[in-house]
Amino acid sequence: MDKSDRPIGVFDSGLGGLTVLAAMRRALPRENFVYFGDTARVPYGTKSPDSVRQFSREITAWLVSRGIKTLVVACNTASSVALDAVRAAARGVPVTGVIEPGAAAFAASGGRKVLVIGTAATVASRAYGRALRRAAPGALVTERACPLFVPLVEEGWSDPSRGRRAAALTRLAAEEYLSPYRGKGYDSLILGCTHYPLLKGIIARAMGRKINIIDSAEAAALAVRGTLAREGLLRRGGRGSARFFVSDAPARFSALAAALLGIRPGRVGVKRF
Repeated sequence: MDKSDRPIGVFDSGLGGLTVLAAMRRALPRENFVYFGDTARVPYGTKSPDSVRQFSREITAWLVSRGIKTLVVACNTASSVALDAVRAAARGVPVTGVIEPGAAAFAASGGRKVLVIGTAATVASRAYGRALRRAAPGALVTERACPLFVPLVEEGWSDPSRGRRAAALTRLAAEEYLSPYRGKGYDSLILGCTHYPLLKGIIARAMGRKINIIDSAEAAALAVRGTLAREGLLRRGGRGSARFFVSDAPARFSALAAALLGIRPGRVGVKRF
């Protein structure tokens, strides 16, 4: 197999990384992908950094064994605490996280005061603060943990078809987390977790519709395209494909992927660690 025909590996703690996969499939329609969602151990945001590093090393080694040409850590928690461990386990395969592209997107927007929302682990790592200071010196950065958002998405409670009670609970969580920041001069908000774009409308209403919401998925997709171009690994012909694996509950993953993102994964494989 020509090296450019090898797949792009993508992993997340669950289904949130599908937002990154969707952006990459739009930006790179000829590429093949293999996606892994660690549904048996979601959420990562409440786990210790050591646990997240161990999970990430295991998944990286497995994806590398499948012959990937580049790896995308489509999880902000893993990107914030485990990127060095992933790169060490990747055996020279190029690795892209989602934090640096998100910070670069904020810098390009010209914003000056930004609220970053993420999991408890991502916020505790201060990875976004460091990346934003490098990308946009002088910007005022506030980070806020929103730990309920990932379980709400993984339970399908961001799906409008679940009814008014589920929607009301999700809106209440967003108000509880974000109302203290509304009207305080924030021009931008970074969705510091790949699950959060599935709550984008609710988050926008909680903050006020004029705020610029930055989704790192699009920025990460452009970063991956740039990496492949530099390495001479862009696939030249044909239409790309995607294969999906999880560590538990493949039927539930498929149903939520279809309901929330319109992605129909087909047969979902199971890989347990």
